[in-house]
Amino acid sequence: MGIIEKNNYGLVGKNIAYSFSESYFEEKFKKLGLKGYSYRNFDLPQIEDFTPLIQQNKHIKGLNVTIPYKEAVIPYLDRLNKKAKKIGAVNTIKFTKKGLKGYNTDIYGFKKSIKPFLTKNHTKALILGTGGASKAVAFVFGELGIEFKFVSRRPKKNQLQYTDLNEKTMKEYTVLVNCTPLGTFPNIEEKPNIPYQWITDAHLLFDLIYNPEKSAFLLEGENQGASICNGLRMLELQAEKAWKIWNS
Repeated sequence: MGIIEKNNYGLVGKNIAYSFSESYFEEKFKKLGLKGYSYRNFDLPQIEDFTPLIQQNKHIKGLNVTIPYKEAVIPYLDRLNKKAKKIGAVNTIKFTKKGLKGYNTDIYGFKKSIKPFLTKNHTKALILGTGGASKAVAFVFGELGIEFKFVSRRPKKNQLQYTDLNEKTMKEYTVLVNCTPLGTFPNIEEKPNIPYQWITDAHLLFDLIYNPEKSAFLLEGENQGASICNGLRMLELQAEKAWKIWNS
């Protein structure tokens, strides 16, 4: 069944009932006094369901995209913003007269939220996971002049495997960013398989997860004296940037 309101927005992803976006934007519409606006989750079992979603809902003005479709959605779009094209991941889609245009506001959100935590000591970073979100993180580190390595269960060339992480590596790379879904509610006991015993107060742990507020990954870091930050501020910032894009 199609949507009735005239100004509709939503989130495309898989298993996204936990997402904060729906309540965030519904609250935003209320505060701005916008009538006839809606935001909802479009939980797609597979990316092939994207085209029928668009065809059935003629009043969609903009979409956010989350795990696991930030890369897979690109072939369904007509154009990409320069930065989205460069990193190969999209989390915001604008509906224009010339078709669907993809953007990446994760770049903005991550950069603004991690910068206050960075010190002169933070010159090298490990990016845990290699999905769409990790590409935005890598892009930001490139802009900030922070060296980085991807860590993956199935590493490609120049990437590390989790079993490669030893005391020397952990000492060298003092920023750790979790870009995997491990630890997301309700599976809050899960965490990336890294040697937490070598984390110190010189480390910064950043988790893109925001539910729970302190993931198992962040709790381990906190117990070792590290600075920690979750993904809530990043999400708010990227949501505001998406809203600007939709209304520009």
